[in-house]
Amino acid sequence: MIPNLIRRFVIMAVAVPLAAAGARKLSDTLEKRRGANRATRLLRQGADTLSGLRPKKKRRFAFSR
Repeated sequence: MIPNLIRRFVIMAVAVPLAAAGARKLSDTLEKRRGANRATRLLRQGADTLSGLRPKKKRRFAFSR
């Protein structure tokens, strides 16, 4: 149980942000070489999606949801 919890934490804390940064860097490199196209747009959207996977902080007095 504990190793699974540690594995999940490492994946969410390390691997996901690294994958997002890698996709963003690859998108920038491809865009410099070939210009903006569908592949670079999809890479950037994927990086944005991965960046948004972090759980949102719970606020004590959250009035809007």
